[in-house]
Amino acid sequence: MKTLIKNARIITEGRIFKGAVLIDGEFISKVYTGEPAPDEVQGAVLIEAGGKYLIPGVIDDQVHFREPGLTHKGEIATESRAAVAGGVTSFMEMPNTNPQATSQEILEQKYQRAAEVSAANYSFYMGATNDNLEEVLKTDGSRVCGIKIFMGSSTGNMLVDNEDVLSEIFRNTKLLVATHCEDEPTIIRNTELYREKYGEFVPLSAHPKIRSAEACFKSSAKAVELATKFGTRLHVLHLSTADEMKLFSAGNVKDKHITAEVCVHHLWFDEHDYMTLGNRIKWNPSIKSADDKAALWEALRGNKIDVVATDHAPHTLQEKEHSYFKAPSGGPLVQHSLTAMLEMSKKGLISVERVIEKMCHAPADLFRIDRRGYIREGYYADLVLVDPAHHWVVTPENILYKCGWSPFEGMEFSHQVTRTFVNGTLIYAEGNIVSSNIGMRLSFNR
Repeated sequence: MKTLIKNARIITEGRIFKGAVLIDGEFISKVYTGEPAPDEVQGAVLIEAGGKYLIPGVIDDQVHFREPGLTHKGEIATESRAAVAGGVTSFMEMPNTNPQATSQEILEQKYQRAAEVSAANYSFYMGATNDNLEEVLKTDGSRVCGIKIFMGSSTGNMLVDNEDVLSEIFRNTKLLVATHCEDEPTIIRNTELYREKYGEFVPLSAHPKIRSAEACFKSSAKAVELATKFGTRLHVLHLSTADEMKLFSAGNVKDKHITAEVCVHHLWFDEHDYMTLGNRIKWNPSIKSADDKAALWEALRGNKIDVVATDHAPHTLQEKEHSYFKAPSGGPLVQHSLTAMLEMSKKGLISVERVIEKMCHAPADLFRIDRRGYIREGYYADLVLVDPAHHWVVTPENILYKCGWSPFEGMEFSHQVTRTFVNGTLIYAEGNIVSSNIGMRLSFNR
């Protein structure tokens, strides 16, 4: 089946131009500047873009879809549908499920489940622990996005704190290592201080002081030191502090051995928002000061930070309503990440072209994903139409997360995803999921 998307403003590789894209089966057959010749597109289904943006599908390199074992919060089926509604056509999911993906057998079961139910393309990280080095080293880098190491405890408690094990993983793996970096002894010390002062009812305003900038920098510095020592391909996830920016260098993501990610919530919120949003914006690492947020923006624009992702991590509102120590960290974001970044572009914080670079091109280049992340002939037709002049409000009625809420509830956005194609198939159109279960396993050119 052929589909022609015409009269679009195509955004790819630093350019915006009026043109058309012809989809043939799973792939982009032709990219046109201006109008295609009628005989080239004869018989194709026509989609009139009417001047909307046409962009590559977003690739989110850090999500938690909660399956298996935590499916009251989210499932691969529900969260992948929320993803495509937000223009995210490929995701990489974390191992802290139940059971944890710390063996090749359990990892493969997650792939099998995604093949049955995922609306978006998928990959799953292999999880490292203090005692599964042999399993980690079996991981096939052409079929798995990378190894995840929790160098700080979070949901699922997969903390790797054995120094010898960390060294052996960094020394021996040939795969990309993605790290959650927070120094556990620092967090424990800070926790004890605030528990002594407040008991169980620590105010949420203390969260960025407990999971502090010091804890983040100390752990990230250790990860960078290990990667430098052993020549490991390192990707540091969800950076949140100004100090950590000293650890990274500016440049093209293709040329780097050590790369950095920032998440939408660390770019949008700061510690002043805890008063109004409370546990809805309780994440690990914590959302920190306005100065930290400004430093993250500067590093993103200056190419010290390579990728923008979400750390989509749904919990139920009932869970979130607990007191500080009992309320879990994390929140749902994958349906609203692209529109939020485009909103910040409208405010002048970043160009539209750079949003596409950081959310589409850079993840594809960094992970060496096969034929995705760009609007190029011969690439998979993962494509998104965005109306840049459609105002809408986030409400429970249009939220597709299984948990049913968003930290952006009540926010009016001025950009809206109107259509999403995954592997050449229209999966989302005008507020509705119109196809299902068409995601493919990502492969990597390594």
